[in-house]
Amino acid sequence: MIKHIVCFKLLDNGEDKKQETKSVLLSMQGNVPTLRGIEVGTDFLNSARSFDVILQVLLDDRQALDDYQADEYHCSVVKKYMHAHAEKSVAIDYEVE
Repeated sequence: MIKHIVCFKLLDNGEDKKQETKSVLLSMQGNVPTLRGIEVGTDFLNSARSFDVILQVLLDDRQALDDYQADEYHCSVVKKYMHAHAEKSVAIDYEVE
Protein backbone atom coordinates (compact mmCIF):
# COMPACT_ATOMS: atom_id res chain seq x y z
CA MET A 1 0.00 0.00 0.00
CA ILE A 2 1.06 3.61 -0.64
CA LYS A 3 0.19 6.56 1.56
CA HIS A 4 0.13 9.94 -0.18
CA ILE A 5 0.07 12.91 2.21
CA VAL A 6 -0.18 16.57 1.21
CA CYS A 7 -0.28 19.59 3.53
CA PHE A 8 -1.68 22.81 2.10
CA LYS A 9 -1.18 26.42 3.17
CA LEU A 10 -4.20 28.31 1.85
CA LEU A 11 -4.24 31.87 0.52
CA ASP A 12 -7.31 32.46 2.71
CA ASN A 13 -7.13 30.32 5.85
CA GLY A 14 -10.45 31.39 7.32
CA GLU A 15 -12.59 28.59 8.73
CA ASP A 16 -15.12 28.79 5.87
CA LYS A 17 -12.38 28.38 3.25
CA LYS A 18 -10.79 25.49 5.17
CA GLN A 19 -14.15 23.69 5.31
CA GLU A 20 -14.79 24.36 1.61
CA THR A 21 -11.35 22.96 0.79
CA LYS A 22 -12.01 19.91 2.94
CA SER A 23 -15.24 19.27 1.03
CA VAL A 24 -13.51 19.56 -2.34
CA LEU A 25 -10.79 17.12 -1.30
CA LEU A 26 -13.29 14.65 0.17
CA SER A 27 -15.29 14.78 -3.06
CA MET A 28 -12.65 12.47 -4.56
CA GLN A 29 -14.23 9.61 -2.61
CA GLY A 30 -16.40 7.76 -5.12
CA ASN A 31 -15.04 9.85 -8.01
CA VAL A 32 -11.42 8.61 -8.10
CA PRO A 33 -11.48 4.81 -8.44
CA THR A 34 -7.88 4.16 -7.29
CA LEU A 35 -8.53 5.51 -3.78
CA ARG A 36 -8.62 2.87 -1.06
CA GLY A 37 -9.01 5.45 1.71
CA ILE A 38 -9.09 9.20 2.20
CA GLU A 39 -8.82 11.44 5.24
CA VAL A 40 -8.84 15.24 5.34
CA GLY A 41 -8.23 17.42 8.38
CA THR A 42 -8.04 21.14 9.10
CA ASP A 43 -5.66 22.90 11.46
CA PHE A 44 -7.00 24.66 14.54
CA LEU A 45 -3.80 26.20 15.96
CA ASN A 46 -3.13 28.66 13.14
CA SER A 47 0.50 29.06 14.23
CA ALA A 48 3.11 30.56 11.94
CA ARG A 49 4.46 27.11 11.08
CA SER A 50 1.05 25.44 10.65
CA PHE A 51 -0.36 24.28 7.37
CA ASP A 52 -4.12 24.70 7.00
CA VAL A 53 -5.35 21.43 5.50
CA ILE A 54 -3.97 17.90 5.33
CA LEU A 55 -4.92 15.25 2.79
CA GLN A 56 -4.08 11.59 3.35
CA VAL A 57 -4.84 9.10 0.60
CA LEU A 58 -4.31 5.34 0.62
CA LEU A 59 -3.60 3.59 -2.69
CA ASP A 60 -2.74 0.01 -3.67
CA ASP A 61 0.71 0.56 -5.20
CA ARG A 62 2.94 2.97 -7.14
CA GLN A 63 0.99 2.40 -10.35
CA ALA A 64 -2.20 3.38 -8.51
CA LEU A 65 -0.43 6.55 -7.34
CA ASP A 66 0.50 7.37 -10.95
CA ASP A 67 -3.09 6.68 -12.02
CA TYR A 68 -4.38 8.89 -9.18
CA GLN A 69 -2.09 11.75 -10.25
CA ALA A 70 -3.45 11.53 -13.80
CA ASP A 71 -7.10 10.86 -12.89
CA GLU A 72 -9.52 13.14 -14.76
CA TYR A 73 -11.58 14.12 -11.69
CA HIS A 74 -8.48 14.68 -9.56
CA CYS A 75 -6.92 16.90 -12.24
CA SER A 76 -9.95 18.82 -13.51
CA VAL A 77 -11.72 19.42 -10.19
CA VAL A 78 -9.38 18.98 -7.22
CA LYS A 79 -6.01 20.11 -8.59
CA LYS A 80 -7.67 23.02 -10.38
CA TYR A 81 -9.29 24.15 -7.12
CA MET A 82 -6.14 23.64 -5.05
CA HIS A 83 -3.92 25.53 -7.50
CA ALA A 84 -6.32 28.48 -7.28
CA HIS A 85 -6.61 28.48 -3.47
CA ALA A 86 -3.30 27.17 -2.07
CA GLU A 87 -0.28 29.35 -1.43
CA LYS A 88 1.99 26.31 -1.15
CA SER A 89 2.01 22.63 -0.35
CA VAL A 90 4.35 19.89 0.80
CA ALA A 91 3.93 16.20 0.11
CA ILE A 92 5.27 12.79 1.00
CA ASP A 93 4.59 9.41 -0.55
CA TYR A 94 5.66 6.24 1.19
CA GLU A 95 5.01 2.53 1.34
CA VAL A 96 2.90 1.35 4.25
CA GLU A 97 4.22 -1.83 5.83
